[in-house]
Amino acid sequence: MPILAPETNLQPSNLLDLDHVGGDPSRRWWAVYTLSRREKEFMRRLQALQGSFYCPIIPQRGKSPAGRMRISYLPLFTNYVFLCGDENAPYQAMTTNCVSQCVEVIDGEQLTQDLRQIRDLIDAGVPVTRESRLDTGDAVRVKTGNFRGYEGKIIQREGQTRLLVAVKFMQQGASVVLEDCEVEPL
Repeated sequence: MPILAPETNLQPSNLLDLDHVGGDPSRRWWAVYTLSRREKEFMRRLQALQGSFYCPIIPQRGKSPAGRMRISYLPLFTNYVFLCGDENAPYQAMTTNCVSQCVEVIDGEQLTQDLRQIRDLIDAGVPVTRESRLDTGDAVRVKTGNFRGYEGKIIQREGQTRLLVAVKFMQQGASVVLEDCEVEPL
């Protein structure tokens, strides 16, 4: 049973599905590095300010000291929230008192594509593993199976073949186990 229900981590809900960043060519992406463990508070404050943002959240299972199973919802990329807006968005973010640093993303379309793949992996309900470093591997596209159409790298972790989907801007990503999937090199 979850300690708390998952909170809003994507606003507006169609932010990653629009062709342009937020549907407006004047809007850009920023990677906001929050103060330690303040990602959810930052998102709550942005939501109150009607800001556009995304923070991939994954369920984390663990046991309480009494042995009960708990589910916590934690950010996939610790201390990062992706902010979308015009040139005033970073200033608005700084007013929340949750931000350490804002970095503008140069290739917003690539980031949108990467975040869309991460969101779809999380929404698929498969176990997603954090990957804080990117290894060299073969770039592939999945041809069949649950992850058909996804692009990423093949990596080996703990004796398993995994598909690494990267957020190139951050040099981090998420991986899932590839089972019964056919891949082709890119």
